Amino acid sequence: MFRNSGNKSYKTGPRRRRRRRMRRIPALMLAALMLLPAFCLSAFAENDTTVYNWYCVHVGDHARPRADSRFDFIGRLGGYYIDGHPAAKDPDSRDKVVYLTFDAGYENGNVAKILDTLKEEKVPGAFFVLGNLITQNPELIRRMADEGHLVCNHSYSHKDMTGWTEAQIREELTKLETICREQTGVVLSPYFRPPEGKFSRSLLEAVNGMGYKTVFWSFAYADWDNSRQPDPEKAKAKVLDNVHNGAVILLHPTSAANAAILGDVIRSLKADGWRFGTLDELTDAGTADTSRPAPDERRGG
Repeated sequence: MFRNSGNKSYKTGPRRRRRRRMRRIPALMLAALMLLPAFCLSAFAENDTTVYNWYCVHVGDHARPRADSRFDFIGRLGGYYIDGHPAAKDPDSRDKVVYLTFDAGYENGNVAKILDTLKEEKVPGAFFVLGNLITQNPELIRRMADEGHLVCNHSYSHKDMTGWTEAQIREELTKLETICREQTGVVLSPYFRPPEGKFSRSLLEAVNGMGYKTVFWSFAYADWDNSRQPDPEKAKAKVLDNVHNGAVILLHPTSAANAAILGDVIRSLKADGWRFGTLDELTDAGTADTSRPAPDERRGG
């Protein structure tokens, strides 16, 4: 085939058309690559039911760890993991505070030992309890409340709640509230810790809607496996080396290592000028939440 252009004529056969198509391919590929990031963000965007696993990296040198930037929404939904007050953030502050919290699902003799130590040292703690501990050891729950500790909600059954509906979440937490009140006379404090630290935006929204504040932690270590307990001296060093101002410390009270070292840890911290705060102080609950019982009303009739 020939095409006229003035006095010139040239051939535009299959070979030339093929070359033109080839020249268009790079442009098409570039356009596709430009669309790819948008597609990826759409396909893999996080949503209300995205499952997260809470963690805080040990940074040592008494520095405050920073949470993963993906977790920024936690604070907007009533979540805490470290003291955010200005004094706690100030590295030169003379007011050094830590918060002791315990996840308690059952008794093996060590929970009572932990309570003995806290009583002897006159230090407050917060116990996030499960249904099993309440039904099997109601006297421990009463003792926690009577000795000035907060008894908090760790769920009834310790299941992954991240994909649950709001109604299911409400039923789970309310079940623990009811059993605790009926079997021990103790009213749970308005603090929640998700089982195994698994959470989603929808879970935090649901518990926040129930009046709970979610409390994570800024320090924890591998203390939960009773068959593989850490060496007590190494465990003590790990806690003391990583303590930081405003720390929310998570310990499992069933741990033999924790039962052995807690007294030494508390005395060492006291000697270095640390004090022990409560979750009410951490969250300013005294002014922020009046929908739950005051501390002296936690024991019901």
